[in-house]
Amino acid sequence: MNHVVIAPDKFKGTLTAGQVAAHVAAGLERACPGLQSVQAPVADGGEGTVDAAAAAGYRRIEVGVRGPTGRPVTAAFALRDRTAIIEAAQACGLSRLPGEVLAPRTASSHGVGELMLAAARMGAERIVLGLGGVASTDGGAGMVAALGARLVDESGAPLPPGGAALARLHRIDVSTPRGLPATEIVVATDVDNPLLGEHGAAAVYGPQKGASANDVASLEAGLARWADVAEQALGKTSRDEPGAGAAGGLGFAALAFLGATARPGIDLMLDLLAFRARLTGARLVITGEGAIDAQTLRGKAPAGVARAVSAAAGQAGAVPVLAVAGRCSLSTAQLRAAGIVRAYALADIEPDIGTCHSRAGPLLEELSWVVARDWINPERLTTAAGLTRPRPGSWIQRCRAPAPSRGHRDLRGDQRHDRRDQPVRPPAQRFRPRMPLLPSRPGPRPDREAGRAGRG
Repeated sequence: MNHVVIAPDKFKGTLTAGQVAAHVAAGLERACPGLQSVQAPVADGGEGTVDAAAAAGYRRIEVGVRGPTGRPVTAAFALRDRTAIIEAAQACGLSRLPGEVLAPRTASSHGVGELMLAAARMGAERIVLGLGGVASTDGGAGMVAALGARLVDESGAPLPPGGAALARLHRIDVSTPRGLPATEIVVATDVDNPLLGEHGAAAVYGPQKGASANDVASLEAGLARWADVAEQALGKTSRDEPGAGAAGGLGFAALAFLGATARPGIDLMLDLLAFRARLTGARLVITGEGAIDAQTLRGKAPAGVARAVSAAAGQAGAVPVLAVAGRCSLSTAQLRAAGIVRAYALADIEPDIGTCHSRAGPLLEELSWVVARDWINPERLTTAAGLTRPRPGSWIQRCRAPAPSRGHRDLRGDQRHDRRDQPVRPPAQRFRPRMPLLPSRPGPRPDREAGRAGRG
């Protein structure tokens, strides 16, 4: 097939994974009309997971659940072949907060449990729970309550929602959660934090959800009490398991109460999305996310895509993996260690961050022209469909790779690149002044429009 696989994650707060893939595909098509591409947006279990599943053929199902503050929200999960993919952020994500007002002490994961019950009622025998992007730090207590458990204080009164209230927890009624007796639960997460401590849910992720120093202390105390009572009731310890601190402690509740198994989010999602089947006959893979940085190397989507491509290559030879991003702070050596040959960043062609956010889509299309120039047969950059090559001396012509030097052989062939840990792209100033990438398509001619009107 000799196609290009486009498999990005979202540009958080700017573009969904599907939008990123569509803009990259549009840019490649403008540069090389007729070029075959396969759009395969991906996710690592956090925000955008249900959208990625729907793009891969899963059925999208919407239900009403409680949001993080208790108000009703409409949330979605994906279902296919008795496997349900649930994104915790759909029910209790930061984007679900009314007016975007943060509620670190009282936000609840109750809606996640409601989504799980809905999936079970739809016939799901396996539930994949994607963790990430939630507003709550309640250790999954809300989810457990939605599944039938009762959390009471010393007087026997039910506890109010939220992580801070867990400090008053006295007893948990751990009767079998309703509706999930024979369901396999797998949690997809890209973090390995424990529930408690300096690397735990409250200390690391609480401030991102609006928690002050005092709030973090209260949440830590609540989570510690939650773990003590839960582990005593269940007869096992789960607080220190990798991923227990994911999604405000939702990982702990899934592991302890539901017997869930944990897998790296991107690896699990690529399997569920049948990503490797898209690679047969591919000449190039383009992945990406909003920021390519040190977090990318710790299991984020681009690194996972690169691993999957390398594992699938076998005897067929390596398929180059490129990345597009809003910005990239990794060196060439770091990228290559993760299996990514090169990264292309919006910040390289537009140094103004505000413009990168407001015009992310069009800029991605421009950036894709540079990708096509560097990695696709230059002879295809022709005047087909009325498009022309950039004139000599234009900003695109001046977008050159790092200067060749005596180093290792590039995957493209004989071109060599420096071994030193230099930035992948040259400074943004080398791309300026920026001009429109390609000529605009001609608009309607008034004389022809008048003629058509007369004939009508």
